[in-house]
Amino acid sequence: MTNSLLFDPTSYDPEHFDPETRRLLRALIEWFESRGKKRLLEDDLEAVWPDDFLEFVKREKLFAKFLTPADLAGGDPDKRWDAARNAALSEIFGFYGLAYWYAWQVTILGLGPIWMSGNRAAKERAATLLDDGGVLAFGLSEKEHGADVYSTDMLLTPADNDPDLAFTASGDKYYIGNGNVAGMVSVFGRRTDVEGSDGYVFFVADSRHPAYHLQGNVVHGQMYVSTFRLEDYPVREEDILHTGVAAFEAALNTVNVGKFNLCTGSIGISEHAFYESITHAHNRILYGSPVTDFAHVRGNFVDAYSRLIAMKLFSARSVDYFRSASLDDRRYLLFNPMTKAKVTSEGEKVIALLHDVIAAKGYEKNTYFREAAQLIGTLPKLEGTVHVNVGLILKFMPNYLLNPAEYPEIGTRLDAADDAFFWAQGPTRGAGKIQFHDWTKTYEAHSDVPNVARFHEQATALRELLTTAPPDAAQQKDLDFLLDLGHLFSLVVYGHLILEQAAIAGVDRDLIDQIFDFQIRDFSGYAVALHGKSSATEAQQKWALGAIRRPVVDAERFSRVWAQVENYDGAYEMRP
Repeated sequence: MTNSLLFDPTSYDPEHFDPETRRLLRALIEWFESRGKKRLLEDDLEAVWPDDFLEFVKREKLFAKFLTPADLAGGDPDKRWDAARNAALSEIFGFYGLAYWYAWQVTILGLGPIWMSGNRAAKERAATLLDDGGVLAFGLSEKEHGADVYSTDMLLTPADNDPDLAFTASGDKYYIGNGNVAGMVSVFGRRTDVEGSDGYVFFVADSRHPAYHLQGNVVHGQMYVSTFRLEDYPVREEDILHTGVAAFEAALNTVNVGKFNLCTGSIGISEHAFYESITHAHNRILYGSPVTDFAHVRGNFVDAYSRLIAMKLFSARSVDYFRSASLDDRRYLLFNPMTKAKVTSEGEKVIALLHDVIAAKGYEKNTYFREAAQLIGTLPKLEGTVHVNVGLILKFMPNYLLNPAEYPEIGTRLDAADDAFFWAQGPTRGAGKIQFHDWTKTYEAHSDVPNVARFHEQATALRELLTTAPPDAAQQKDLDFLLDLGHLFSLVVYGHLILEQAAIAGVDRDLIDQIFDFQIRDFSGYAVALHGKSSATEAQQKWALGAIRRPVVDAERFSRVWAQVENYDGAYEMRP
């Protein structure tokens, strides 16, 4: 077996990308490796702002090439917004540290409202800023309202007595990454003279302006998660990106594009931690035997590895649907909250499983694992917020399970194309009307894999629940009840795309079977939780108990997957 299923910096050469993309990805890896592990970990412990990283970004024009749409590229063939290579870059950033991923991530969010706008001057300013090595920020959330786009206390007052200004803006923003250095901050606010959604405004501000008051970093770490205040900030016509409902839609559509990177960041973190964990545990002797001789340790490693590969498979397949999206095919709107909530939550599980094995080692300051364990939970909790995304996922459940449609087959999208649709997503309404291709066909095509067949029984049972004992009116307002239902549905969607990508990537049957071993266990766990809900009806309780399944046990299969895990012992260690 080769180590190709996990990202390995020592052998990584993405031949499916164009030459300049390959060069940049390899150059980034070499930059991190040449700095070494000691410097990487010390900078994290000492909360060093990554100036040297941003110098590398500037020198190589890394963000400019990866984040500038083709129509603003000035004829440079290496500049485009290509979700496939962006995902690869995001995984590398996560592998080396969340601070590097975060500077990239919030730059993407800051660019969203700009690239979606009709303001050509602002777009050209952003393209120039990227070319000069600058970063951006996304000024949406507030201390009192979080990311609630319906409520904002950033107020824009018409500048009636100044012909050079449209508004003056005053208000606070909170949890704004890159807010300390961003040359352009996309700020969401509302007019004081217009009521309701018609009063929303997205505009750009500059962190260097005297009316922009940086109030500090609200966290301790390399990431600068700022809070800032605007005091009568002058907003010119050329600073305005969106007004009215379009501003509201730009906020949501930016999240659709920008926060997809949560999944690949989580994957990168988990991969680095996995390498450290297997090498440590496999070479540590307790009671005269390697730690990995213990059955529960092998169980944890096989579960962690299976979950990690599943994260990669789902996320890779999601890219294809993102890149192939159109106004007639908006399936990505389901797969996006899945990557934000499900994949990142799985990253937490992977780290927890590994931490149970390496125990005290995972707290030591000379390990990447310490950083991973500290920060892995930020992705589902702060950037994604699982309960919000699971609530969104539920909107798609009836049509997904019960009302499929025909679509042209979506192939693997690794072509060097500009993903222009991201900036023309259209209205944010109508999620419940979106249809999906028939998930049952994919499960049936893999029915020869024992645990896939058994999980398909559970997925089919969920469809029966919706037709025989669906949530009543009260339960549809009971988020506690709905969250478990949403988790059950998420597992069906998760397995669907995992199987699609497994077929594309040629993943071996043993590993697929092992992945659906945990899928069955997870589904059974949520079914038990649903059974225990105080609002569950007798019919729903009966359904829940009937949906519980035990995975098909195969000791030989488990041993073969363990052999794959064992092969990663010593496969990668960051240069000291």
